[in-house]
Amino acid sequence: MNFLRSHDELDLGRLTKTQRQRTFDAFGPTKESQLYNRGIRRRLAAMLDNDRRRLELAFSLLLTLPGTPMLQYGDEIGMGDDLSLPERECARTPMQWSASPHGGFTAGKRTVRPVVSDAVYGYQRVNVDVQRRDPHSLLNWVERAIRMRKECPEISWGDWRILRTRAAEVLVMRYDWDDHTLIAVHNFSAKPKAFTLDVSTVGHKTLVNLLTHDDCQANARGKHQLELDGHGYAWYRAGGLDRTLRRV
Repeated sequence: MNFLRSHDELDLGRLTKTQRQRTFDAFGPTKESQLYNRGIRRRLAAMLDNDRRRLELAFSLLLTLPGTPMLQYGDEIGMGDDLSLPERECARTPMQWSASPHGGFTAGKRTVRPVVSDAVYGYQRVNVDVQRRDPHSLLNWVERAIRMRKECPEISWGDWRILRTRAAEVLVMRYDWDDHTLIAVHNFSAKPKAFTLDVSTVGHKTLVNLLTHDDCQANARGKHQLELDGHGYAWYRAGGLDRTLRRV
């Protein structure tokens, strides 16, 4: 099982001191965002500075890694945390369903833990009700990505391997299952990155983007010339959109 965050702290205890400090600097630089000198207690959206592009990249990576993806409740709408609460409680605030009192979590007079109500992540503006009505919301993006993940049995059942490129910041993974191939690419850099993949490496001269209409045809030299925006990502099926994939 893979997850980006859980209701506990993000445990960095297995990293070296240098690696741990680099991770703290990037995702939890203040002491109040850290726990036990080895963990980060912030929620995902806060760790990524509420950057929609980085959030999409993180979810895309989660959904295309081998194994079973798990999401913490509220991350699909970009919920924040309450660092005034002790230890792990800051990431265990009530789910924000609507702009109603207590975020629509309860009709009672009080909640065990307070609902997040700050200007950035407060329930009045970050909630399921608002995002369900917005076709461009993070919630609707996550729902579409999960639906596409379910339509890609290559990830669930296939063999996988990492493909090498000259762009060190780009992760390329190939999945093969039942004579079908899926290629997932992710750019961890904030800058656009261009790279090439050989037809012999990906298995076909046509790569069909499963998330957008940005398909790719190999050139006369048998190479796919690809470019990802900063923190960009893409899921390709080699050969075309095959809706007849056998399901197990």
